[in-house]
Amino acid sequence: MRLLVVEDEMRMAHALQRGLQAEGFAVDVAGDGPNGLEMARHGGYDAVILDIMLPGLSGYRVVQTLRAEKNWVPVLMLSAKDGEYDQADGLDCGADDYLTKPFSYVVLVARLRALLRRGAPERPSVLTVGDLTLDPARRRVTSGGDEIVLTAREYALLEYLMRRPGQVVSKTELLDHVWDASVDTAPNAVEVYVGYLRRKLGRDLLETVRGAGYRLRQ
Repeated sequence: MRLLVVEDEMRMAHALQRGLQAEGFAVDVAGDGPNGLEMARHGGYDAVILDIMLPGLSGYRVVQTLRAEKNWVPVLMLSAKDGEYDQADGLDCGADDYLTKPFSYVVLVARLRALLRRGAPERPSVLTVGDLTLDPARRRVTSGGDEIVLTAREYALLEYLMRRPGQVVSKTELLDHVWDASVDTAPNAVEVYVGYLRRKLGRDLLETVRGAGYRLRQ
């Protein structure tokens, strides 16, 4: 397994490199954001360990750029920033995990192995279907570049469908995942909210598959 460590504190970077090499990994080191981005783009790495506060280009920008280029290499962010919003920002930018400094080396290796087991499936931080985009971090939906204002329930329904473009999703599945299971929901709630989305997004976007459910056209 080939790893890239992007860390500007060279003593820590080389300590990580030696430790991970002792675990059997092949490890390269980059000391700033621009070099880290170029190496991650072209190095064929199985995972990247990425600091946030980097010279030239922050770790946030590095992972955002990789995801925008559809590079799904697993990214474990390291940072001394331990606030809950800092961690949320890192994950929303497209990182797969976040570990605060100082950290346990044992935990770092365990989390890294977990990322490697998952591999690199597509997991865009912004969902796109045709000219429709949905940004979960900003809770923003646009169609053809124009922002669409949705209620919380409309947004949740659209997000669930956009994560399954082209797939037929049953009413039961939508009720289970979009509505609160502890609340008695009317059986026609899905039909009602699909109607709301059609009025805001266009009637042709959401297809009714008779007897099966709904499909978001790609």
